[in-house]
Amino acid sequence: MGQPVRVRVSPFAPREQSVPFPACDKQSDKERTLTDVQVSLETGAGLERRLRVQVPASRVEQELEARFRSAARTVRLKGFRPGKVPDGVVRQRFGPQIRQEVIQEVVQSSYSEAIAREKLRPVGSPRIESEPEVPGEGIAYTAIFEVYPEFSVAGLDAMVVEKAEVSVTEADIDQTIERLRKQRGQWQPAGRAAVAGDRVVLDFAGTLGGEPVEGGKAERFAVVIGEGRMLPGFESALVGTTDGADKSFDVTFPADYYEEKLRGQTVTFQVHVHEVTALELPAVDAEFIRRFDVASGDLAEFRRLVRENLEREALAKVQAEMRRQVIEQLLAANPVDVPAVMVSREAASLQAEAARSAGTAQGQAAGAYDEVARRRVRIGLILGELVRAQSITADQGRIELKLDELCRTYDRPDEVRRIYQQNPDLMSQVENSVIEEQVMTWLMERARITTRSVAFGQLMGV
Repeated sequence: MGQPVRVRVSPFAPREQSVPFPACDKQSDKERTLTDVQVSLETGAGLERRLRVQVPASRVEQELEARFRSAARTVRLKGFRPGKVPDGVVRQRFGPQIRQEVIQEVVQSSYSEAIAREKLRPVGSPRIESEPEVPGEGIAYTAIFEVYPEFSVAGLDAMVVEKAEVSVTEADIDQTIERLRKQRGQWQPAGRAAVAGDRVVLDFAGTLGGEPVEGGKAERFAVVIGEGRMLPGFESALVGTTDGADKSFDVTFPADYYEEKLRGQTVTFQVHVHEVTALELPAVDAEFIRRFDVASGDLAEFRRLVRENLEREALAKVQAEMRRQVIEQLLAANPVDVPAVMVSREAASLQAEAARSAGTAQGQAAGAYDEVARRRVRIGLILGELVRAQSITADQGRIELKLDELCRTYDRPDEVRRIYQQNPDLMSQVENSVIEEQVMTWLMERARITTRSVAFGQLMGV
């Protein structure tokens, strides 16, 4: 049985906590007393906030005394019975360590208290700038952090979405079956000159001004004439070649070629053809049909299954395009500021994902993904605000259906389902995916839908 695949949470899904916090108090820039803590709030550039917190010495000392008493009851020192270590010894041996621990805890607790009272929604952990301690005056520090932007989602009443109406035709089914035949075809010696669609196995070497072109040489390289994988002019020059033939021809590189020094240059290629092969297609018979889990081998049943698959593909494509239109309109109507820390975190995630896909330890620098990351964060914030404002929660029935969809492709779906249900991270991703679907459904219900007839091939780009 294969291992369960982690659900890829769409960038449309909220990536941060969506539990609503109280709105920020617009009058909070003035200093105020929070129990025994003094707090003042400054608004920095964009979403940055600087929260200065001053904790009186009395609170610090009260915490210290409580900790010393607790330590005296639990500390173990050679020469003293448990719980009988004198207070002076405890202070002498452990005073600096205990004081540091207490100060850290006081900073944490006072920061949480200040954030709650100021009604702020911080993004991530703050950067703490501690001020020098003054005897008898307690501790003071400044917490620097970004907050979530506050906004109401605009543009909901003006959304217009075009829906493609697609009908799968018999010709679409024929073309699909033809592609399946080609996928299972066998390359056989052609015994003739090469034509479009043939595969030519060859050696080639390119020169520019008589000098070898870096990366312009290969041996026993397979080229299918007409696929367009090689430069314009290279494949067409192979038409008419035969087994064992040698040929020389020039190819002019495009002006927008990725390697600058070759742009617009004419390179001479020397090729030696090893073999010309033609694709032999299998007959659409019972044996061929059974390869696609149609046990009966019946052509009509096979065509029905092909139609159903094409209709599912078309529906998924139509829905994805409608979602794209909704997202683009929401982005245009909601130019929301995004916290830099969220962009950095998303860019790092994209970088790691790209490196994994490429099979390398490190991909491009995280900064190369900033624009994509900023867009994803904006989408997440906008949809997250909709989720919060509309109190959308994951529907349990949809969660069960999503689990069914994820698990049914495995040999032991019940076992895979248990793995998901016992893993909070996996279940959280499933729930986020379901919430995304629900919020998109909510948006679609409010959009004005127009329709346009589209051919299946045009929709799918085939």
